[in-house]
Amino acid sequence: MSPAVTLFLIVVSTAVAGSVTIKTLVFPTATSTSYVEMIPQRPMNLTAFTLCMRVATELSGKREIILFAYRTGSYDELNVWRELDGRLSFYLAGDGVLFKVPDLGALITHLCVTWDSTSGLAALFLDGKRSLSKIYKKDHTVSPGGRVILGQDADSFLGDFDKKQSFVGEICDVNMWDTVLPDSAIICMFAGKREPRGNVFDWDSAELEINGDVEVATREL
Repeated sequence: MSPAVTLFLIVVSTAVAGSVTIKTLVFPTATSTSYVEMIPQRPMNLTAFTLCMRVATELSGKREIILFAYRTGSYDELNVWRELDGRLSFYLAGDGVLFKVPDLGALITHLCVTWDSTSGLAALFLDGKRSLSKIYKKDHTVSPGGRVILGQDADSFLGDFDKKQSFVGEICDVNMWDTVLPDSAIICMFAGKREPRGNVFDWDSAELEINGDVEVATREL
């Protein structure tokens, strides 16, 4: 494994009709060694959240794919998956909530996950379109003190990676808030708006530690 490289991702506005160029992460092959650690801006003791990203993968068939992993020493506190059957899911320290949605593919998809502990309401957004709501983990709190990684699922604290669950494809624009954003805000972000800025993760200024075979490129929103 190559030494970790720490990056501070800075958004650069271009001169083309207000377009924005951002950094993007490309995971070219399945491995058990390549991943990116994201450093949160605040402790992740969460009773609500909105987590968004832009993602594309050509992996298909009966193959689990990890999209986002947050683990403390004892638990997978928040994992987002594409399941064996193509459904998207997220898990909060135990059983998950699953959604039957169109398959991810080679075209970039704007994906958001929302959850609120008080009501238990959980939902997904794909390209600005909201799923039905489900009731999940009422009165639960996501615990702080863990580590967030892209590209691998840690079965121990940042270790024991499984190549068959690794991410292959492109991920960018990963942002997270400690509230459930209005539908209208998520729709605007799908269209490229940069507000509101994430207060848990803000891709425009995120500190990333690159490990292994991960390419950092730029793309235009």
